[in-house]
Amino acid sequence: MAMVQREYMVQMEKEGTARAMATELDISPKHAIEIADFIRHMSTSQAIGYLEKVARLESPIPMKRFKRNVSHKRGIPGWAAGRYPVKAAKAYIALLQSAVKNAEYAGLDTESLEIVHIAANKGRTFTRFFPRAMGRATPKRGERVNLEVIVREVA
Repeated sequence: MAMVQREYMVQMEKEGTARAMATELDISPKHAIEIADFIRHMSTSQAIGYLEKVARLESPIPMKRFKRNVSHKRGIPGWAAGRYPVKAAKAYIALLQSAVKNAEYAGLDTESLEIVHIAANKGRTFTRFFPRAMGRATPKRGERVNLEVIVREVA
């Protein structure tokens, strides 16, 4: 069985940029999309710091797109509804740290990196079966997420 070759959504010049990708992560696609929208155009150190606060349940992520039945949280800049997606935040921290290491390997200044492109896409869906009473079974889906990030050195 051959591995699937994945490409980045945008093609940018390689000079002054670094990128990282994580595939088939077992996190919520809705949480991944909301985090990507929130940390886009932040510096990497600022984004990692905020996501570490999310993982410690100190700062919430604003839910702007998938906000149905989401309660209000304090401390969100300019928004009311929010959540603490801990599992997705940890996955993004690992992804951003990988991008910073790739930038360091490329000879870029790791203190002045800005996220210029970040995307969360749905991955494969696995169908499993949940046993029920009287010999029946209910299908349940396991969703996966593909993440990609491109950072650029800002002068």
